[in-house]
Amino acid sequence: MFCEKAIELIRELHRMSDGQLPAFNEDGLRQVLQEMEALYEQNQSDVNEAKSEGRAKLIPSIKLRHCCLLRNQRCVTAYLYDRLLRIRALRWEYGSVLPANVRFHMCAEEWFSQYKKSLASFMRSLGGNEGLDITQDMKPPKSLYIEVRCLKDHGEFEIDDGTVILLKKNSQHFLPRWKCEQLIRQGVLEHVVS
Repeated sequence: MFCEKAIELIRELHRMSDGQLPAFNEDGLRQVLQEMEALYEQNQSDVNEAKSEGRAKLIPSIKLRHCCLLRNQRCVTAYLYDRLLRIRALRWEYGSVLPANVRFHMCAEEWFSQYKKSLASFMRSLGGNEGLDITQDMKPPKSLYIEVRCLKDHGEFEIDDGTVILLKKNSQHFLPRWKCEQLIRQGVLEHVVS
């Protein structure tokens, strides 16, 4: 049946919850594009035949295939656009360095790096000389300092007053929220809720 492979691409995205990036379905996309190419070639031959021989009986099938082409096009565009939105959301969630399991499912690494550069350029243009990191404090903080536990060895970490803290696995620290939010999103630290 026409358009089933394209609809399966959309269903695949709906099965994944928000914030998750499914593996890029290159085979499914290739099959949809091959179907579109076959539909286009059939339409071209039928249009030429209808014009030269005046066969009006071919027009309904030409219209049907054309509608299938348009539907496949919309489905492929929706699939790719939804993936770009999910990748963009991952930049805001994890920061500029994505975990390896997320990068494994990505196919748009060039787009992601371009988005990172654009976002960094925009943030540098805000707030005077230092810029403004708009990816911090995604939720309004209840307190300026939080207690965190280190989940893996990270090395030295310097805070604003010049104090250097060694982040070792299972160590707990009381740090400024805005300095450690990025590390929490990357999975280096976890917020200890008492």
